[in-house]
Amino acid sequence: MASEHPDAADADSAALALKILVAGGFGVGKTTLVGAVSEIRPLRTEELLSEAGQSVDDTDGVEQKTTTTVAMDFGRITIRSGLSLYLFGTPGQDRFWFLWDELAQGALGAVVLADTRRLEDCFPAVDYFEHRRIPFVVAVNCFPGARRHGAPDVARALDLDQGTPVVLCDARDRDSGKEVLIRLVEYAGRMHTARLLDSVG
Repeated sequence: MASEHPDAADADSAALALKILVAGGFGVGKTTLVGAVSEIRPLRTEELLSEAGQSVDDTDGVEQKTTTTVAMDFGRITIRSGLSLYLFGTPGQDRFWFLWDELAQGALGAVVLADTRRLEDCFPAVDYFEHRRIPFVVAVNCFPGARRHGAPDVARALDLDQGTPVVLCDARDRDSGKEVLIRLVEYAGRMHTARLLDSVG
């Protein structure tokens, strides 16, 4: 007679783990978001900003920042029973973009964090995911003192494809970050389903 309760191994094999990227410009809050939502101690690869990097790193608007991610951030969050997200935060400076291709392999989708004070900083991430047809949402990190802009205004300013979600968030707040991730999973799921139907149609 079969047991009513699957053993731990069966439960683990039924669990779904999805890979999500967290991208955006330098100092926009990627490390903060991953750290805020992660249920495990996040892996960080931050190093102090050096004088040698001053000539290549654009710190306009984030002059108070003293560290930078040089490889990736990593965290994990369980969205619901049987569904976990593995979060990979990308480095923000141009000189580390060669890492993005490795990090993007196998990703379900991405969160592009944006700061409306430096909106142009997220253009490279938007272009990257659009050209590779990786579903993404734009999450506007609402910094204290920054002028608030509605989601439609941000979508127009970034010239996003129609239907690309734009959400407002606080990268420091776990619940706010979790809502962003749920929105991404829902959107990416619809996009992948639509592409599958197109391929068999």
